[in-house]
Amino acid sequence: MTRILGIDYGERRLGFAISDETGIIAMPLCVVTVEHPRHALDEVQRLVREKQAGQVVIGMPLNMNGTRGPASEAVARFVTRLSKTISIPVATWDERLSSKAAERILIDADVRREKRKGVIDQLAAQIMLQSYLDAMAGQSAGNDDKAEL
Repeated sequence: MTRILGIDYGERRLGFAISDETGIIAMPLCVVTVEHPRHALDEVQRLVREKQAGQVVIGMPLNMNGTRGPASEAVARFVTRLSKTISIPVATWDERLSSKAAERILIDADVRREKRKGVIDQLAAQIMLQSYLDAMAGQSAGNDDKAEL
């Protein structure tokens, strides 16, 4: 299995996480401040090459009722542009509450507000990517069980 690059997309900051080679564990990677959409695409391409990622998963910020709002539409536009610039699969994954969970973890760890801003996006990317990896592992396990029947 190849590494998967997870992205918490924001118009000003991108949080990144990366999976291990086995696709079991997501680890926070970095936060990149972007000046314009092309810069965001360039940073994703750079990290895909650098980390030898075989897939990209971008958090889709759905509303609590599952509908798309303005933030989701911005992610969808970015996914469309990214899919045209890289040759590996790009998927989206529900990231509802990942930023809230990341903030709660940092508050519980007594991280000061100034420092939280610098790491919350990569932690949100890690939480979202771990959720994706867990779901994919569950699907694989389910398929293995069916194959044995």
